[in-house]
Amino acid sequence: MIDQLESAFTFQQQALSLRQARHEVLAANIANADTPNYKARDIDFASELKKASASAEQAGQQGGLSLERTSTRHLSGQGPAWGSAQQADLLYRIPDQPSLDGNTVEMDRERSAFADNAVRYRVGLSMINSRIQGLKSAMQPE
Repeated sequence: MIDQLESAFTFQQQALSLRQARHEVLAANIANADTPNYKARDIDFASELKKASASAEQAGQQGGLSLERTSTRHLSGQGPAWGSAQQADLLYRIPDQPSLDGNTVEMDRERSAFADNAVRYRVGLSMINSRIQGLKSAMQPE
């Protein structure tokens, strides 16, 4: 039963982890907008989520990470086998108008990507919250 609940939230958890990692990358770009020779970076969200989902499916078939039991009364469990979002491949951005100091951060593009990512992160949280509320209401007696 718990395994089924965990698997129901794995995709959303991966998506939120990647959104959070992308948020950090975009924030670093904005913070370094005036740093000479700083190269703007970003995460290809779709391909990274596809890789994370594939590795989670493969780990599910292989059993994932097993947790150590220190007592025979402990439940056996499985940890997530997919890597963290921090291991996502960072790509360099190609600027529309490169600056003379070698900085490739374009503030308009970064701000819009930051806002878009923030909205999509909030949507992901809302989806998880509604799913949890649905499961809670299904488990409660009338």
